[in-house]
Amino acid sequence: MNKSDSERLASGFEQLGLSKIDDPRSADVVVLNTCVVRQGSEDRATGLLGALKKAKDVDPERRIAVMGCMVGPQKDELSRRFPQVDAWARPQEFDPILQMAGEVVGIDPDGCITELLPADPRVATFIPIIHGCDKFCSFCIIPYRRGREVSRSVEEIVHETEMLVSRGVREVTLLGQNVDSYGHDLAPAQDLADLMYAINEVEGLDRIRFLTSHPSDMSEKIIRAVGELPKVCENINLPFQAGDDVVLDRMRRGYTRDEYLRKIDEVRSIIPGVAMVTDVIVGFSGETEEQFANTLDILTQVKFDKVHSAAYSVRPGTIAARQHPDTVSVEEKKRRLVELNLLQESISREINAGLEDREFDILIDGHSRGMQQGRTRTDKLVYLKSSETLETRIGGFATVRITETGPWSLQGEVIAAEMPAAGDRLRVYSA
Repeated sequence: MNKSDSERLASGFEQLGLSKIDDPRSADVVVLNTCVVRQGSEDRATGLLGALKKAKDVDPERRIAVMGCMVGPQKDELSRRFPQVDAWARPQEFDPILQMAGEVVGIDPDGCITELLPADPRVATFIPIIHGCDKFCSFCIIPYRRGREVSRSVEEIVHETEMLVSRGVREVTLLGQNVDSYGHDLAPAQDLADLMYAINEVEGLDRIRFLTSHPSDMSEKIIRAVGELPKVCENINLPFQAGDDVVLDRMRRGYTRDEYLRKIDEVRSIIPGVAMVTDVIVGFSGETEEQFANTLDILTQVKFDKVHSAAYSVRPGTIAARQHPDTVSVEEKKRRLVELNLLQESISREINAGLEDREFDILIDGHSRGMQQGRTRTDKLVYLKSSETLETRIGGFATVRITETGPWSLQGEVIAAEMPAAGDRLRVYSA
């Protein structure tokens, strides 16, 4: 979400005549886009603001802005603590920062900025479709910072998708704190499935992804849309956070262990070959060793393709911070996190080993480790071995045979690829 916000704000800056610079100490305008899911993230942001204060003392004309989840509805206390900041903006609240930047360059942004979309977007890019969250999980600060859920219209999102595709985008990821809740506040009410059916019709778009889902809001209609629509990728991020009902209740997640497992069964029965991804917190307030073992049991039963794991840390301002003492030691949290990650590594290694010698269509989206890289429809990261006979390019598709596997990525050789032709059109070359 923050990366998407940064790209959109950067587009506005470019339309005002500003250009990106790598060193904040040399910039006329510095924007700190903050994530505060964990207290440590906010602590790093406040530390950077201290360094920026010194830079502003040297050059008082420098403008500093802060956006993102650090900025809640009440900004007075932040302004008192950080007088060096010239503008504060909540997530997706771009106008205060653009007005400040306009003063620097002597341009009124009103009427000057046409749209906040990147002029040269990445081939796989993000589209926020719903802002805020209504769930109020006990460990999470996001609803207090991003506010209640507000959906964008289907028409607006489809138009934005068409604009991005016209600029070279081939894959979009639909974003929301709870993406499955999309559309309930629209009139008439719509849902994520309706939106995916509409976006699936955009010419030139090849792939659609979405995240993050919530087990209580992932309806059969949404699951069937994923299974039926040719452009929607078979990859679902469905956090379960804990495998024990007592812990889930303390977290205010709104479902039981059995309900979650039934949802997994429903997804897999409707979408053959789907890749399942999840989020897990270990060491939540009061979690016993037996309750942690129930979380490990979920991993063993489900066999997720990927797990995003974290050790619980108290977040001031949340329900958990007020009601549930943090009784699990830091050392025990670290031990449990290591045990969980080792289990998942073995599961991921086993799943990926079954992909060796199979062929997949890869959307090439960048370079790393001296090789081009791309992802399968199920979001497997694939590094492409160089080929003397085939020319591949970022933004093109390649058919790849998997030759090496590991728990976190794959390697493969290109056996067919799209190649640039006259007018930058694409044609397929097969070995």
